[in-house]
Amino acid sequence: MLYLVVKYLHVLGAIVLLGTGVGIAFFMLMAYLSGDAGHILRTARTVVLADFLFTATAVVAQPLTGLWLAYASNMSLGDLWLLLSLVLYGVAGLFWLPVVWMQMRMRDLAAEAVAADAPLPAAYHRLIRLWFLFGIPGFGAVLAIVWLMIVRPVL
Repeated sequence: MLYLVVKYLHVLGAIVLLGTGVGIAFFMLMAYLSGDAGHILRTARTVVLADFLFTATAVVAQPLTGLWLAYASNMSLGDLWLLLSLVLYGVAGLFWLPVVWMQMRMRDLAAEAVAADAPLPAAYHRLIRLWFLFGIPGFGAVLAIVWLMIVRPVL
C-alpha cells in the first residue's frame, strides 16, 4: 500500500509540474499581450506565488518519491531511462531557477511601471522574451521525463 501511495504522489507531482508550467506560461503570455501593466503586475504576483507554492513543492517531492520508488522496485539508477530522466530533471532545474528570478524581476518592473503610471520598460520586454525561450527547454525536459516514466524504454 505504501508503494502505491508514493507512486500516486510521484505521478501527482508530475501533473503539478506540467499543469502549473502550462498555466503559468499561458497566463503570463496573455497578461503580456494585454499590454496593461496593472494586469501584468497582478498576474506576475500570482504566478510567482504559484511557482513557490506548487512548482517548488513538486520539484522537491519528485526526486524524493522517484528515488524511493526506484529503491522499492529494485531498479538500478544505472538504468539508462532512469539516468536520462535524472539528467533531464537537472536540465529542467537549470532553466526553471532563472525563470523564477525572471518572473520576480518582471513583477517588480511591472510594479514600477504602475507606480510611475508609465509603460513597461524595455528591460521587461527583453525579460519576457528570455523567459519564454528558457521555458521551452525547461518544459520540454519535463515532458520528456514523463514520457520516459511511462515508456521506460530499454536504451
